Amino acid sequence: MSAEKDAVWAFADHAASLKYEDIPADAIKAGKTFLLDSMGVGVVGSAAPWVDELWSSQAAFGVDTARGSARVLASGRKLALPSAALANAFQIHNSEFDCVHEPAVVHPMAVLLGAMLSAADCDGYFESQISGKALLTALIAGVDIAAGLGVASNAPLKFFRPSTAGGFGAAAALARMKGMDTGGIVNSMSTAYAQMGGTMQAHTEGSMLLAMQVGFNARNAIVAAEMAAHGADGPKNILEGPFGYFALFEGDHDVGAVAKTLGKTWRITEVAHKPFPSGRATHGLVDGVLQLKKKHGFHERDVARVESHVPSLTHRLIGRPSKAGMTPGYARLSGQYVVASAILGDGVGVEDFKPDALMDARRLALAAMVHININDNPDPNALAPLRVAIILQNGQRLEIDLDKVYGAPANPMTHEAHLAKFRKNFASASPVVPAAQGEALIAAIDDIENVKDVRTLIDLCMANGGKA
Repeated sequence: MSAEKDAVWAFADHAASLKYEDIPADAIKAGKTFLLDSMGVGVVGSAAPWVDELWSSQAAFGVDTARGSARVLASGRKLALPSAALANAFQIHNSEFDCVHEPAVVHPMAVLLGAMLSAADCDGYFESQISGKALLTALIAGVDIAAGLGVASNAPLKFFRPSTAGGFGAAAALARMKGMDTGGIVNSMSTAYAQMGGTMQAHTEGSMLLAMQVGFNARNAIVAAEMAAHGADGPKNILEGPFGYFALFEGDHDVGAVAKTLGKTWRITEVAHKPFPSGRATHGLVDGVLQLKKKHGFHERDVARVESHVPSLTHRLIGRPSKAGMTPGYARLSGQYVVASAILGDGVGVEDFKPDALMDARRLALAAMVHININDNPDPNALAPLRVAIILQNGQRLEIDLDKVYGAPANPMTHEAHLAKFRKNFASASPVVPAAQGEALIAAIDDIENVKDVRTLIDLCMANGGKA
């Protein structure tokens, strides 16, 4: 196989050649929407478990307070750039609140934006300041790569695809922002591949290392692009080679077909919002429960049993039992627990994964009434269609079928709901970030074409307003 035939060259050329003016208006709009959403999620991620410990562990390696450092969202604490990218990507994903490309089974923004914002905040990583246009163009190209690689796979998950595919997208986006040509971007992606990791075991166990795997690949992308800029020359058949990404990490695929869609299909327009801070595979169940609750007005005390019939991927991702002593990460990925939380409230929020909620006997008892069954969908990467049924104490059966889950492009959050999610997240940071800065960030991203230096956006996400 010649190097020119490996699909990595098509993805790298797309990243190198893409011009802001060539991106259609709907993709620009979606890019702005999910940039704002992801920055808000990164801010609320400051209040999640293990943030302080992560900062302390990385600070132990030294913090350059001038060149070579970047800030962590909300707190403004500085870390060496690779560690800052790790921390910011971790914060974007640690609440399971970041957007997702459902057909790809990829959270395309976590690795990508954790690395990009940190690099843009660091004096010396780029030759000049990064404009809003440059950031958004690279971001859209990176999403095309991360989501495109996920769409190309026909195999069930073995490795944590948001980390692995996301790492490729981040390495390409950073290299583009450094002004590299196609060959340089291939080398950046190749060097990221040499460091790549992140398995589904952390997901299975609900470990905080699940989100940390996103951070590891953001850190690796920072290193990869810098090494490529200094001439690192890696293997070239990294997607389709005998020991390439699809052979080792994925399996059955059609990456060639996806490569032909670059510049024609804009993956950012296919991205789904996450209205709830739980695994996306739980969202169909929550959506169904909330629709039935709104229509029929039942209460927790009325419920005898909840039955759901879901695709095999959904069952695999969130079919785990609710149990006493769960970690927040485990609970976010337990369909039983998340459904019980939705029945008790009018949705699912960050507060449902606090220690008091996790130990609530009433919630755990209700969770035990939830049954998650596999339907006959043969697609190993499908999250829909699904069915949710509530059986009441009086025997009445309330049932709903869902083809498109709330938050997906075909069933989107309204603009008002998107902004409400952002504002609630912004208000929940630790330390507190002034609400006025959130409003300024909304306005700035809406007018990103005129942002000269994206560090002004990053400043707005800091409790101290970006002041030293």
